[in-house]
Amino acid sequence: MKKQHSQMDGTNKRSVIFLMGFMGSGKSTIGPILANTIGYNFVDLDLLIEQREHRKIGDIFKQEGEKKFREMERALLREIALTPRTVISLGGGTITDQTTLDLVKESGVLIYLKAESAYIYKRLRTKSDRPLLRTLEGQLMDADQLQGRIEELLTQRKNYYEQAHIIIHTDDKKVGNTIDELVKRLRHYIEE
Repeated sequence: MKKQHSQMDGTNKRSVIFLMGFMGSGKSTIGPILANTIGYNFVDLDLLIEQREHRKIGDIFKQEGEKKFREMERALLREIALTPRTVISLGGGTITDQTTLDLVKESGVLIYLKAESAYIYKRLRTKSDRPLLRTLEGQLMDADQLQGRIEELLTQRKNYYEQAHIIIHTDDKKVGNTIDELVKRLRHYIEE
């Protein structure tokens, strides 16, 4: 607990930044801009998995199941969490395993890009590539099903998400304003 406290008060500087949040919260947009702004590299964990596996996340879910996919995420995170001066965008459910969440929290600064369910729904209603937003039969969900599923997943993940070192609200906020707020708040946590 003492180690976590020193991280939170800024005396334990880090050089890896992790972005987490529900799908559609802005990780893929904000991550590369934040990295460029502070002179860090950027890695999108989902894209890296797809490159290494030579298949889409949806196909991995279908062929291997969510449990196997989460194991792949954790193994890859162990490897890339050691890369200094890097912003890593996590998948929406990466941190739903406490072991993975603890690894992330110990390896760097964890930022939660928080968005409300109505905002997430607006951003995801036209997406067809999100395996957790499909019915058990693999069909696209209708509006009510999608809203219900988003709220269900947000509720399940709330306790994990709220363990972040920094929480930033992204609902209808301009990307530039989010970046400015992040840079300001990160000064206490990251190595110069």
